[in-house]
Amino acid sequence: MRRLLALLLTIGVVQVVTMAPAVAYEPVTIVHTERVTIGPYAMTVGFSRWPMRAMQSLDFTFDIDGGYAGKSGHVDAELPGRPRSDEDRWDLARHPRKLDVWGLNIQALPAEGTWTFHFTVNGPAGEGKGSLAGLPVLAQPGPPLALSWSVAGLPAILLATLVVVALRRTRRQRGTLTPT
Repeated sequence: MRRLLALLLTIGVVQVVTMAPAVAYEPVTIVHTERVTIGPYAMTVGFSRWPMRAMQSLDFTFDIDGGYAGKSGHVDAELPGRPRSDEDRWDLARHPRKLDVWGLNIQALPAEGTWTFHFTVNGPAGEGKGSLAGLPVLAQPGPPLALSWSVAGLPAILLATLVVVALRRTRRQRGTLTPT
């Protein structure tokens, strides 16, 4: 009985000790930065992937000089020739995995082209406006979305076909049986 209790206790301790690294968030790795002047404020914009690609998720970080305490703001993403929508405006909030800066977690830009980010920051020094222009976004990686979804949907279509054929066969067999 003591051996069993010791074994269970050992297994429990090993699970608790090894669980913490398994559930930890992956750190945000910034591979490219750009400096922006937003009125009286200066900010470093960080990107977790460079070059950026359309429809590919990445993290953005916005590290404002002096920290973000007492400040608020938003970013408007603009692609010339593309109609603007509410999805192109992001409020600047603390990054969920890099708590010392503002940021966007796993955000994707929907189209390729040369994007411009327009910043507005409100703080103790007043309102500041600035832009980061000329951000290249390359074509979406991989095959076109329609082809990807078609290939991904094939197993579901085949499964539905298999179920329909199986149901028809079992109904035919039930109808041909005669009671004795």
